[in-house]
Amino acid sequence: MDIALTEDLKAVQETARNFARTRLAPHAARWDEQKIFPVDELREAAALGLAAIYVGEEFGGSGLNRLAAALVFEELSAACVSTAAFLSIHNMASWMVDRFGSPEQRRRYLPDMTRMAKIASYCLTEPGSGSDAAALKTKAVREGDHYLLNGSKAFISGADRSDLYVCMVRTGVDGPKGISCLVIEKGTPGLSFGKQERKLGWNSQPTAMLIFENARVPVANRLGEEGQGFSIAMGGLDGGRINIGACSLGAARTCLELARDHVASRKQFGHALNEFQSIQFKLADMATELEAARLMIRSAAARLDAKDPEATIYSAMAKRFATDAGFAICNEALQLHGGYGYLKDYPIERFLRDVRVHQILEGTNEIMRVIIARRLMQGLALA
Repeated sequence: MDIALTEDLKAVQETARNFARTRLAPHAARWDEQKIFPVDELREAAALGLAAIYVGEEFGGSGLNRLAAALVFEELSAACVSTAAFLSIHNMASWMVDRFGSPEQRRRYLPDMTRMAKIASYCLTEPGSGSDAAALKTKAVREGDHYLLNGSKAFISGADRSDLYVCMVRTGVDGPKGISCLVIEKGTPGLSFGKQERKLGWNSQPTAMLIFENARVPVANRLGEEGQGFSIAMGGLDGGRINIGACSLGAARTCLELARDHVASRKQFGHALNEFQSIQFKLADMATELEAARLMIRSAAARLDAKDPEATIYSAMAKRFATDAGFAICNEALQLHGGYGYLKDYPIERFLRDVRVHQILEGTNEIMRVIIARRLMQGLALA
């Protein structure tokens, strides 16, 4: 992999950085405290091409690659992790429609999705199936040209504020081969929402259950063939894992910079904190871990762009390492701030709360280890 960024990629990075600094950073603390879903700013991001980064240009996408997306989400999350992460989810849904939708489905959905005139959610997890995603129970029974849906989805970002739900449902036998993918529109009779979840972080995006009670969804809304849903879901998660790892990078970078500045200005025992070698070593380790995580994320993105057959494994490795390292760096930055890091007057605690969930979603880091170990036992050559 050539780690040097092209001029085009640098331009994408700079666009995202400027947007994050001017449109996200000034408001992030208020959005978190007041639980505001910043729809206007999300649509401004969409106007810059950041809501359909790797969707084709035919229907308004940016036509960029996964490496470009990793750069974008690092920059956006350096300002507001929660808002950046929601954009990642919307991008994943848009990609699924673009990649697996019919020409008619792409014409119907993508122009509005790329502009975020219609906001999209991704729906896989259920109350009884988290890490064991193939055990999902939401049932879709075909009746003529409709499916009749019953069941529920849990922890859905966007909740009742989204317009479209890219949803994995069971249309056949138990296990992954019985799962299909439907695009479900808000306002579908029989679709309702649970209460808003009260969360540790990610407060600038609403989260709730989706509940299906004899909801009727047209067969024409199915992406791909019956039984293809699990492979669609897993294909989306490869990119989602890279993106969420990139969101951890942005948070860690900001926290490292804040910690560096704090220890330069704070004095104890007659000396600036950054004069103590123990503090210098902490900063050095944080910077090294951040750079290692960044290289893993960009390498995994490049492999996914190149359609490397082992891209899933490297995406899992990068997600596991980057989200663990990102949380550890934010936590160490809080420690270096002492009591100030614990106050909401300082942004460190918000970054810490927001990145904690990255070790859980898009597949827990324990599941990432399962994916990696299973492939190692099959003879993966790490060359």
